[in-house]
Amino acid sequence: MRLDHVSYAVSHHELVDTVQRLGQQLGGSFVDGGRHPRFGTQNFVLPIEGGCYVEVVAALDHPASDKAPFGQAVKARADAGGGWLGWAVAVDDIADIERRLGRLSVDGHRRRPDGFDLTWKQIGVADLIADPSLPFFLQWTSDPAEHPSLAGPVHVAAVACEVAGDADRVREWLGGSIVSPFESTSIQWVDSEDNGLIAVHFRTADGDIVRID
Repeated sequence: MRLDHVSYAVSHHELVDTVQRLGQQLGGSFVDGGRHPRFGTQNFVLPIEGGCYVEVVAALDHPASDKAPFGQAVKARADAGGGWLGWAVAVDDIADIERRLGRLSVDGHRRRPDGFDLTWKQIGVADLIADPSLPFFLQWTSDPAEHPSLAGPVHVAAVACEVAGDADRVREWLGGSIVSPFESTSIQWVDSEDNGLIAVHFRTADGDIVRID
């Protein structure tokens, strides 16, 4: 179990400007990640250290974004002004999570501009909607060499995530641990009116720590 990526949601018309702004702040270049046909969304990704990445995601004008939980979550966050949507934890065998939660995962895929289809299984997006402090789980099923963290050069590291919520609830959700997903990234529990991922601290190539909220 490890931190796989953090998601930042915006409206579709703000997507390009947000990608450029965050890229300038972090000193890195986002890559066009393509579209999630089943979710009605599209994203840009920035590889960061530790096999992780940052995702900036927006909902498309497509019926899937109103039907799929992930599309609904992205639209709701964008409608609320945009910002951090949540965090995803990668596991080697999602069947263990299915057994613990008592339900099945769903298939996800993203068609990149080069035509390659990234595939995975995921579970927990509906729970993220109910409590944004909870991550969702995923197991990649496509070639590991195609993982988004390898989509370009790495000049950035996530050094801390600020999360507002019930630490015990998150610990239980993760199966008893809040440490293993953050091998190189600390978690800082903060007070906020709203639960969820509040901010992420990044170390850039210049050594600066940049807080994105």
